[in-house]
Amino acid sequence: MLLSATIASLLFSLASAAPAPSQLVTRNNDVHTNDIVPAVKNVQTGVRPYYLVGNMTDSPLKTKLESCYEDPIKVSHFSISHRGAALQFPEHTVEGINAAAREGAGVIECDVSFTSDRQLVCRHSQCDLHTTTNILTISSLAAKCTKPFTPASNGTAASANCCTSDITLAEFRSLCGKMDGFNASATTAEYYQKGTPSWRTDLYSTCGTLLTHAEYIDQVNNLGLSFTAEAKEPAVEMPFQGNYTQADFTQQIVDEFKAAKVHPSRVWLQSFLLDDVLRWVQTEPEFGAQAIYLDERTDTPEGYATAVASMANLTAQGVKIIAPSLTYLLAVDNSTNSIVPSTYAEAAKAAGLKIITWSLERSGPLAKVAANQDYYYSTLLRYIKTDGQMMEVVDALAQQVKVLGIFSDWPATVTYYASCMGLKGGFMDGDRN
Repeated sequence: MLLSATIASLLFSLASAAPAPSQLVTRNNDVHTNDIVPAVKNVQTGVRPYYLVGNMTDSPLKTKLESCYEDPIKVSHFSISHRGAALQFPEHTVEGINAAAREGAGVIECDVSFTSDRQLVCRHSQCDLHTTTNILTISSLAAKCTKPFTPASNGTAASANCCTSDITLAEFRSLCGKMDGFNASATTAEYYQKGTPSWRTDLYSTCGTLLTHAEYIDQVNNLGLSFTAEAKEPAVEMPFQGNYTQADFTQQIVDEFKAAKVHPSRVWLQSFLLDDVLRWVQTEPEFGAQAIYLDERTDTPEGYATAVASMANLTAQGVKIIAPSLTYLLAVDNSTNSIVPSTYAEAAKAAGLKIITWSLERSGPLAKVAANQDYYYSTLLRYIKTDGQMMEVVDALAQQVKVLGIFSDWPATVTYYASCMGLKGGFMDGDRN
């Protein structure tokens, strides 16, 4: 169902090369977010949003979303591309970014790691090359992995660990991006690199084009969109090679935006490390003004309580935007059997914090999330029964929690909702709290 529901959008995405220079309005110009003009005019969401709406229980929300079936779809900063369009395309690739842009995402993500020669590249984890690229099938590079491939044997799962910091930028450029996945029962490296979840597809995973951070900036700039760059927590000891510090790494990210003359209003820096966010706030205040603290303290009951209690302290330190997983912003009201904002969401708003959240479309069919104890719906497991309820979740985040935007592995879903509801997203909607 998922493949057939997205095939039209995928075909448009594949045909969507970066615009010609004559089409560009923003390239190399210090243009504010409110003034940029997206290069993609013919936004295509495919039929997945319509499938989700059709799967909803009758309600005023369903009626509203159905009323937009024949309306033009617009690019929205409320729709944030998570790793490109990772539901169907290899993450952090040129092809994935083009797909996300065609689906109307107003903000495109690059998770930033570094190579052995300290060049910035887009990877979700510093050490994920063995599951997201073909590195294990290139013998000269596979030998450089932190942990080369070990086949499954006698009940022990196959394993490998290959990091961007294991190889140079030139070697990184020789890799092909693939759908994230691995086969723990593999006895060969080739077999290990298979393992794409059944609800995704390898149909468009022929040889995804990897990007440096600078190339990502150039491509997104060409598309007339905005940026969100996450400083991934290094998996190697810092300072790297004795003198490359965390401060050097986070500053290098900012410096590459400056070199491209990108206006700070178009850049949403992110980190799970509070120190990174505070460093940007203090040393790069224009960029730090919309730096995002990715909050995973919520993953334990004790951490959740600490997070709720510490919101005012974050504000006092200069943090303006916080971003937990979507599940920790929502709860179920037993008396009405409806989705409501969580105590975390209420505490963040009371402290004056803006909220962004992650990540939609990472869970497969929602009818199975309760049985699988899915992370992204952990607070809603007894409530979620059907795929169509994804739109209820998006609506609760938008209308009740009033998030600035939602990261999604398939931006079309959020784009459709945002376009129907007239949400521009980011700070272009004004104060959403």
